[in-house]
Amino acid sequence: MRTLVADHPLIAHKLTTLRDQRTDSPTFRRLVDELVTLLAYEATRDVRTNVVDVVTPVAHARGTRLARPRPLVVPVLRAGLGMLDGMCRLLPTAEVGFLGLVRDEDTLVATTYASRLPDSLIGRQVFALDPMLATGGTLGAVIKLLLERGADQVTAICLLAAPEGLAYLEEQFGTSTVPVAVVTAAIDERLNERGYIVPGLGDAGDRLYGTVGAG
Repeated sequence: MRTLVADHPLIAHKLTTLRDQRTDSPTFRRLVDELVTLLAYEATRDVRTNVVDVVTPVAHARGTRLARPRPLVVPVLRAGLGMLDGMCRLLPTAEVGFLGLVRDEDTLVATTYASRLPDSLIGRQVFALDPMLATGGTLGAVIKLLLERGADQVTAICLLAAPEGLAYLEEQFGTSTVPVAVVTAAIDERLNERGYIVPGLGDAGDRLYGTVGAG
């Protein structure tokens, strides 16, 4: 498994503002959108292309276009939705699938409650969007499902990652014959007793959309 920390001053600047507890939800959403576009630039360096010939106003030119089958972008509900626009801005022709997983706060085990994916992903490059790689349970379940459906390559894009989550994914997919990668803006110090990334940025879903109270 390959891990890439996108080391760029603009990424560090935006991430610092995301961490700040004073940043309101509208600003948080805008910054996530901008940050994901920067991360997606790094994550798509290996996207497959075909050589094509075009005619400019002056002459013939040789260039590249995205190959088929088109890449598949899979945001993990709900927080991953906040990353979708930024990713699609860079890959507007990509197809989009959805996965919904919920983590038990006591056991930290993730279970799937919604899936909207093609039955077969054979030959597909897949980009999974999940803001926080904490324990690795949720993203591990996502990657496992994508591989079971035949994905040819899986790249996870995360705002933040914890060492424990990366170690878990390495344990699960380190010997995978299918390329698996994680692209993130930073690797933080550790997880706390509740499975939250420290120093982190809090609950990404709540900060993107606010907390919905019961009743």
